[in-house]
Amino acid sequence: MNKCSSCGGPLPANSVICSYCGTRNSVDLKGLGKIAVVEPQSPRKCPECKKNMQTVDIGNSAKFLIEKCGTCHGLFFDPGELDSLLGAKVVDGSRVNYDRIKELCKTRPQKKVSYRPCPVCSKTMNRVNFGTRSGVVIDRCREHGIFLDGGELRQLFEWRRAGGQLLHERARWTKEKEKRKKEEEQKKKQAATRQFIAEPDYVYGRRENEAVDIISSLFSKIFW
Repeated sequence: MNKCSSCGGPLPANSVICSYCGTRNSVDLKGLGKIAVVEPQSPRKCPECKKNMQTVDIGNSAKFLIEKCGTCHGLFFDPGELDSLLGAKVVDGSRVNYDRIKELCKTRPQKKVSYRPCPVCSKTMNRVNFGTRSGVVIDRCREHGIFLDGGELRQLFEWRRAGGQLLHERARWTKEKEKRKKEEEQKKKQAATRQFIAEPDYVYGRRENEAVDIISSLFSKIFW
């Protein structure tokens, strides 16, 4: 369990704010190694606090730069960086621990519903669920990246350790399979419709000819 950096009290599982002294704690980057501040004042502004973020290097052998808010401890990742970090720092679970994932969803970080501006372009970001049953709703700008509130990166680490990525891949595969099945069914319906439209005269003509043949046969039996 994480402890408050100010008073040492235990932090709630779903919050980075200490219940005893009210201090907001930075818990997301703990255990990642030495964190070096590259730019104390980045031009990118925190979408929550509206203050300039810091550019920090969280890489060990190679540089890995992200933005961090010194006030709310929110993190901003350029496109692809969050997936790269999760893949590099967490060994994917070989099986899905459903009980652990269920527990994580119950204790997910508290987050008020709001639409925030992108730290780069200031356009309103979209709220998107990250992965299957991660319990984390991220703020995403399609062009510039992803913003996480304090505590959400820790949640994603735990989700991935519990086999969350494997669960997500299975769900995506199932969804794609169902999509392909519906597309094939739709193609078959369209093909049947085109055939019906293209050959109605032939079908009806054949039926008329069959009827004439039957009547002729009956007359032949009666009069001969």
